[in-house]
Amino acid sequence: MTRSQAVNPNVCGVTAAIAVIDGKWKTSLLWLLEAGPHRPAELRRRLPGLSEKVLTQALREMESDGLVHREVHDVLPLKTVYSLSDFGRRLSDALGPVSDLGYERLGRMAAEQAGQVAQVELSAS
Repeated sequence: MTRSQAVNPNVCGVTAAIAVIDGKWKTSLLWLLEAGPHRPAELRRRLPGLSEKVLTQALREMESDGLVHREVHDVLPLKTVYSLSDFGRRLSDALGPVSDLGYERLGRMAAEQAGQVAQVELSAS
């Protein structure tokens, strides 16, 4: 899915919604910002492996899509804080049931793996 497809009025609404969170880090950023405003450095610390360049790009895209609000405080050094916009909060709320399904799936997979380990241990003895 490309971002350009999401502006096409002939695409499915789900496609348009998913386009704004498409990518490796955007759902994690959305999840962290649910808890409240964060500075970019805080977000990077909470997401190991996320480079400053990719963080900046993701936050800019999320801001242009109306998911986050960027507030720059006029102090030295400049202080930038990101928070969810109303639209971002609505999207986050809508993704709650999807998240619940994901955790259910992870639990099922863990139970299946535990069962497989137990079967291997029983057959080894």
